[in-house]
Amino acid sequence: MKGFSSKITKAFVPMSMMRCADNSGAYEFKMIHIIGKTGGQHGRLTAAGVGDIISASVTKGTSTYLKKPVRVLIIRQKALIHRANGMRLRFEDNAGIMISDDNLPIGTEVKGAMAREVVERFVKVAGIAQRVV
Repeated sequence: MKGFSSKITKAFVPMSMMRCADNSGAYEFKMIHIIGKTGGQHGRLTAAGVGDIISASVTKGTSTYLKKPVRVLIIRQKALIHRANGMRLRFEDNAGIMISDDNLPIGTEVKGAMAREVVERFVKVAGIAQRVV
């Protein structure tokens, strides 16, 4: 997995809510834990940011996904993203898309913009992106 070319603020902790930005059938996610991170500092919750894969529960959506754990890739966040060229980026909402076990998107299109940092790590997701910022 490739590293980031920018500094991403880790804004998501367990129980954080985010919108579903694809057409998979889910509408809202609640974060359970981060996939691939074992821990952090003692007494501090592990956090995730744009480009991280998390395990989440679907709180609103179709009955096939409702209250079931799914893998979610975070594509937008309200917290700042500091890029290497000095630009700062902030989105208007927190959003993620559902992915399969081999990191392929379940939906066929993404609603709204997607951060460039996500496309750098997951090239297959770029194919369904409406806009990359």
